[in-house]
Amino acid sequence: MRLVRRGIAVLGIAAVLGTAGCSGATMTTEAGQLDEVAAVTRDEALHALLPDDVKARGFIRLVTDASYAPMEYFAADGRTIIGFEPDLAAALGQVLGIRVEMVVGAFSTAVDEVEAGTYDGVLSSMTDTVERRKKVDFVNYFSTGTSILVQRGNPRGIADLQDICGQAAATEKGTYHEGMLIRLRKQCGDRRLTIHSLPTNADALVELRSGRVAVVLQDYPPAAFVTTDQRTSAFFQLASDQQYEPGLFGIAVDRDNDKLRDCLRDALQRLIDSGVYSDLLARWELSASGVKAATVNAG
Repeated sequence: MRLVRRGIAVLGIAAVLGTAGCSGATMTTEAGQLDEVAAVTRDEALHALLPDDVKARGFIRLVTDASYAPMEYFAADGRTIIGFEPDLAAALGQVLGIRVEMVVGAFSTAVDEVEAGTYDGVLSSMTDTVERRKKVDFVNYFSTGTSILVQRGNPRGIADLQDICGQAAATEKGTYHEGMLIRLRKQCGDRRLTIHSLPTNADALVELRSGRVAVVLQDYPPAAFVTTDQRTSAFFQLASDQQYEPGLFGIAVDRDNDKLRDCLRDALQRLIDSGVYSDLLARWELSASGVKAATVNAG
């Protein structure tokens, strides 16, 4: 099964950098910009298993921080969220026979807002961790590790994590990478590591591009994106090919919402089995990070 054509071209992180202030907005878009996924048909049995309140409402609402190309980011109009994860959400919605919305919100509070019932889930490149599983369950859909992003030319000579000691590093607040930096700081001794925890990933990239920090920790796909995209490759490069602490991303769903969790898991497995999932990965040049089966809390 092949996707006929790509609805919106990859526009690059430059569009995201111009919209960093949108992270606190109540901006909503229907997930995905798919032209055609002909193999995706509604599964009546799965639709019937959706929670009654979701079926009555008529849509699933997922929160995201759209500053992480190619996973999720703003198109040139500054409102439409595009990327692999919006396309995945759209395909999941087609299987479940229900509309999926992605709402822009703060990553650092996303899990708490799901637990409070503001959103049905988080779809925002969120790593499945033991600590987060105290509040939410994860439907795992992606596998990757962390890369060290530096300025083009690597002026500080950063080669590995230990070289970050004695430097300043930027990260998005509430992310797995913030936790990595906090753990690293305890190992740095007299070489003090300064951590800039910022509202969005776009803010962290601005800090690096302007030289206010030496590094940004990012998952490999977004880090590779900004180092190869023509709009940003002159400013960023990877410190090395090393990927640290590989793990799984998951759609975070409240632990008490097992019906929605299981419907999303089964819909994802349907996409994997049909080949649509692999087509979406290929569309965004992410095939190396695909999973072979839909799992829950496998991180």
